[in-house]
Amino acid sequence: MHNFDLSPLFRTSVGFDRLNNLFDAALHIDEAPSYPPYNIEKLDEDRYSITMAVAGFSEADVEVLVKDNTLTVTGKIGDAEEAKSYLYRGIAGRAFNRSFQIADHIKVTGAELDNGLLHIELVREIPEEMRPRRIAIGSSKAKSRVLSHKKAA
Repeated sequence: MHNFDLSPLFRTSVGFDRLNNLFDAALHIDEAPSYPPYNIEKLDEDRYSITMAVAGFSEADVEVLVKDNTLTVTGKIGDAEEAKSYLYRGIAGRAFNRSFQIADHIKVTGAELDNGLLHIELVREIPEEMRPRRIAIGSSKAKSRVLSHKKAA
């Protein structure tokens, strides 16, 4: 296993402390479960969609939770389904817990279960104070003229 020193990246950045955790999670990707399969799609500049194949699960069996920049999808089929006797069971119905790290300004706007596919919609909402803005540059000469003018009055 490789260890990476990210301290050179932190010399010129502020507030990216959890970046180290993201890299650590990415290095352990082989240990992540592969069930249920999913797609992540970029719909446009600020909209994303996660689609998960959850055949056999109903809306009551699946929970979508967002907490601390982590989107967690959990699924567990009720006890009535487990009581059935199968001759062959090819559709996986086992419980799952899948987590996604989401950026600071990504909001989950909805989830829909349709034909065995769970669609989760996400939108990037950047607050107005975080958007780029032009800062006017003044001169110190103009400031001193205004101050001297006020003193005379």
